Amino acid sequence: MPNRFLRWLGRTPVQTFILCPLAVIGFELVLHGGGPNFVPWGLPFLAWGYGQYRLIGIYRLGQAGGGPGMATLPQRIVEVGPYRYTRNPMYLGHLIFMLGLALTFWSWFGVVLFVLRAAWFQKRVWGDETRLEATFGAEYEAYRARVKRWVPGVI
Repeated sequence: MPNRFLRWLGRTPVQTFILCPLAVIGFELVLHGGGPNFVPWGLPFLAWGYGQYRLIGIYRLGQAGGGPGMATLPQRIVEVGPYRYTRNPMYLGHLIFMLGLALTFWSWFGVVLFVLRAAWFQKRVWGDETRLEATFGAEYEAYRARVKRWVPGVI
């Protein structure tokens, strides 16, 4: 049971959508003596990020096969739908959620977590890209040349 729980805690969605919000809320409760800041205009970013992660995850499994995350590689490259604009729309959903978390609680600790998660996702993407290039070769290279890694038309 403990190993199963630790594996669950190590899952990326659990970290982003459960542990990070709990950490920010806890930090802000301690920092502000029980009354954290709350900025409602950050909530749409939370909803957008989580929704993007979930909906694109379903879409990707239907289009490419494989499994959730990169433990089981997709069987083909998805170049349509949201993947024609950004190579990592699910990871981008995580980061949009993290930005929303920092804004919703107007939290500098949330900003620090956002930056740390962004760096972690960047490192993860490098590994994912290496595996995808080894699996799909020139087809993946052509896709990489056409579609930006993170923000459409920018980076």
